[in-house]
Amino acid sequence: MPRARLRDLGIVTGSLPPGQWNAITDVPGVRVGYATLIRDVPSVVRTGVTAIWPRGPEIWTDAVFAAIHSFNGNGEMTGWAWIAEQGMLASPICITNTHAIGVVRDAICAYAVEKKVPVPWLLPVVAETFDGWLSDATSFPITAEHAVAALDAATSGAIAEGNVGGGTGMICHEFKGGTGTASRVVQVAGETFTVGTLVQANYGARELLRVDGVPVGREIGPDTVPSHRDIPCDAGSIIVVLATDAPLLPIQCQRLARRATTGLAWVGGIGSNSSGDIFLAFATGNHVHHGKAISAVRMLSPDNMNPLFQAAAEATEEAILNALTAAETMTGFAGHTAHALPLDRFVEVMRRYRP
Repeated sequence: MPRARLRDLGIVTGSLPPGQWNAITDVPGVRVGYATLIRDVPSVVRTGVTAIWPRGPEIWTDAVFAAIHSFNGNGEMTGWAWIAEQGMLASPICITNTHAIGVVRDAICAYAVEKKVPVPWLLPVVAETFDGWLSDATSFPITAEHAVAALDAATSGAIAEGNVGGGTGMICHEFKGGTGTASRVVQVAGETFTVGTLVQANYGARELLRVDGVPVGREIGPDTVPSHRDIPCDAGSIIVVLATDAPLLPIQCQRLARRATTGLAWVGGIGSNSSGDIFLAFATGNHVHHGKAISAVRMLSPDNMNPLFQAAAEATEEAILNALTAAETMTGFAGHTAHALPLDRFVEVMRRYRP
């Protein structure tokens, strides 16, 4: 069976409707780009960079409110301290492998200088997960050019999933993992808002994997699909980026980011000790212009946040599952293989539990 998104397999999780593309790019203005690096010489490399523009090049001088939540902190996201301090994001976001986070961060700074962005200093956001099982991370293959390529390739509309960008060499619940995305549309106080999620999924034990409550990981165990059992199965991470066009303040963005934990738990993530589970949420519904003394803002009332909370949880859940169903089996560094979730077997298990 060819690789497909979850809904293309006839499997629907949650109750809220998705956006047009069922992707983070359903949030108006959000664009995503990839640089994917796969080679066997001079070293075996399966890695890349994912770039997310919250609202295009104007983000440098037209900030969005944002916040970060660390579910388990064995990971890194640059720029988090300044976001925590002022509650704003004024740069694109990149996700890559652990050893490349500094290179990509520096590349964003150089990119802004080259584009003559009129700000005096930069603290860009770059997050990471470790792909050293499939990629020779110690060869440091990612360069500034890869980061720039991802930034320049960013587009709206449908985007690729699975073995692309920063997710190229990642493993999820002992199947091949990687990049996934999804969205949900909600009606709040007479207005329509979208919540979109993009994940880089590289975490989790096989036996914990569940889809709509179905114990898929136990049904498709290592006896059916081999696993990388010679490394700790909780050794990994997930980065979740949530976007919405709702008018949220920074504290509300933080509350939204926390709800990604629910979606992660529905799939089987527990925040293992060695996992870096870091979530960032930004809201484009307000504009904070650089150099402007006073900005007029709107705020969704606390009592109307529940639909967005549900949307964040559902979109995160489906984004992880889309990463699993889109990713293809990959052999990489030292001959290691990460096997894809077998879709025919997966569909059979789901139909047996959910006829």
